Amino acid sequence: MTNPILSSWTTPFEIAPFAEISDDDFTPALDQAMTAHNDQIAAIAENSDAPTFGNTIEALEAAGEQLDKVLSVFFTVAGADSNPRREELQREFSPKLSAHFSGISSNKALFKRVADLWARRDDLNLTEEQARVLMLTHRGFVRAGAALAGEDDTRMQEIKSRLASLGTSFTQNLLADERDWFMDLTEEDLQGLPDFVLDAARAAGLEKEAQGPVVTLSRSLIVPFLQFSPRRDLREKAYRAWAARGANGGDTDNRDIAAEILGLREQRAKLLGYDSFADYKLETEMARTPDRVRELLMQVWEPAKSRADADAEILTQMMQEDGINGPLEAWDWRYYAEKRRKAEHDLDEAALKPYLQLDRMIEASFACANRLFGLEFAPLDVPLYHPDCRAWEVTRGGQHIAVFIGDYFARGSKRSGAWCSAMRAQAKFPKDQAPVVINVCNFAKGDPALLSYDDARTLFHEFGHALHQMLSNVTYESISGTSVARDFVELPSQLYEHWLEVPEVLAEFATHAETGEPMPQEMLQKVLKAANFDQGFQTVEYVASALVDLAFHDGDAPADPMAKQAEVLADLGMPHAIGMRHATPHFAHVFAGDGYSSGYYSYMWSEVMDADAFAAFEEAGGAFDTERAKALEDNILSTGGSREAEDLYLAFRGRLPGVDALLKGRGLIAA
Repeated sequence: MTNPILSSWTTPFEIAPFAEISDDDFTPALDQAMTAHNDQIAAIAENSDAPTFGNTIEALEAAGEQLDKVLSVFFTVAGADSNPRREELQREFSPKLSAHFSGISSNKALFKRVADLWARRDDLNLTEEQARVLMLTHRGFVRAGAALAGEDDTRMQEIKSRLASLGTSFTQNLLADERDWFMDLTEEDLQGLPDFVLDAARAAGLEKEAQGPVVTLSRSLIVPFLQFSPRRDLREKAYRAWAARGANGGDTDNRDIAAEILGLREQRAKLLGYDSFADYKLETEMARTPDRVRELLMQVWEPAKSRADADAEILTQMMQEDGINGPLEAWDWRYYAEKRRKAEHDLDEAALKPYLQLDRMIEASFACANRLFGLEFAPLDVPLYHPDCRAWEVTRGGQHIAVFIGDYFARGSKRSGAWCSAMRAQAKFPKDQAPVVINVCNFAKGDPALLSYDDARTLFHEFGHALHQMLSNVTYESISGTSVARDFVELPSQLYEHWLEVPEVLAEFATHAETGEPMPQEMLQKVLKAANFDQGFQTVEYVASALVDLAFHDGDAPADPMAKQAEVLADLGMPHAIGMRHATPHFAHVFAGDGYSSGYYSYMWSEVMDADAFAAFEEAGGAFDTERAKALEDNILSTGGSREAEDLYLAFRGRLPGVDALLKGRGLIAA
């Protein structure tokens, strides 16, 4: 019987046939796909013909189709709908996959062919895109250790295998801590909570099979609880549990794992001749060096900390007026900030949320994409991996562009956060294929589901990533969609957030869940005026995390990451009542894999550009200026990694921006 993962998918648009796939199919499918991939690699490496771009680079691009299918299905469900069996498979697959891809990157015969082409690159008559793919392929082999020999080569393979296993363990420990902790709430504990928090707590209680409503460690539930609960004792209990994820001792503690990861990364970088892992990692990014990253972050840190310190004094006074003496604590900030926002801006999130229905915000994100890029979205009725998921066909001018899948609700089987991934990336070689793109979020369920303003911004953010995948128009998958520098990849997503704040968008789509009435003009103005409220807090918690990440990797790896974290925060003068957005034991961006290691700063690097890029629309014909939209698609959204990120931005804007646009955008300096 043919394995359903490896069979020809006859589903609409060749979406993975999730309904036919069982967990028992993954291991045999992976083994068969890796064997087939190894045979393809061997055929390329052992080809007796002289290396050409076609028989080496394009052959590499075409290899591994079966493996791509297996991994796209497995990692989709492992991240968004895990279970004990899938967690076990992740632990089993991590070292196998590491060994598999290390075997390719350390294949000397294969690297010899790539290096031969690189040496003759000026004589190969390549297109600009082909030259880019050759450069990236050669660079990828070198950075993976292909030029190493003997003991150094062996040690590199050991390091990569161990890092893969450690990253999986880190992720699963974090998921376990988030899944297993919850706090029961009595009727008395519910006092002061708005209806949307009560609904979310009751839904969470049902999922946890508790006796009543509960608070979980899902950001979409714990943050509003910290904002609205007048019970300081419960806020403290919930916050401490949230802050302690990955640091509770026992089998799920991530602190030793983080230390080992940092040590292995340093070894890896030094084997390749770099002074530090940060030097190695940043070489391929727009920032290039740790010093440039630190310079940007510190330019933002000082005004953000000044704003946060001033805000802390105001919140402390409010707390003391409530009869609470002592310092403002981390479990107090959101509660008093919410009271202050209501007082200063007359903006009550409990009154605002009914206007931010999930379905209407999805419609808004689609409508903006239609006005900017001509995309149309039609619902698809197809079996997906969870009942919460929904799908749409994306077309333009009647032509199929992509399939878009949305998985929006928090659940215990889903890791925290929000992300975008492509189950199939756009490419024209070896065959023309349209992308299948997924947005995964963790919003609270409700009837109807209501979003906070931050949730709505997250929805637009992830859809910006989706547009980068869907509008990609390149030949080779290796440079398709979001395959760009890490500090450039957040530009399309953060830029798209700006359309949520366009008054005409909110006026049309922010309609009340019960009455259907549009958001009152007065409330709309308050929302826009309050958009930068509490930016001192938000910027400090983010920049502190980015600076700790950089400090971990710029220089010798710390034997005790927690001590290093404390040292960095002390040197910065971290405000007492603000915690890092991601403390070390639950800093999945940095420790679940190499993706954002030395790279958490990239959100801010991209924000420097996104503030400037949206200004380009405003300077032209407004948010929906057709010429600017075409320039954005032609130079950024469709181009993937076909050129250097800096060149792509220059082609769109004509210049690179300074940090002032970001500071003004966050309201940290006068506009």
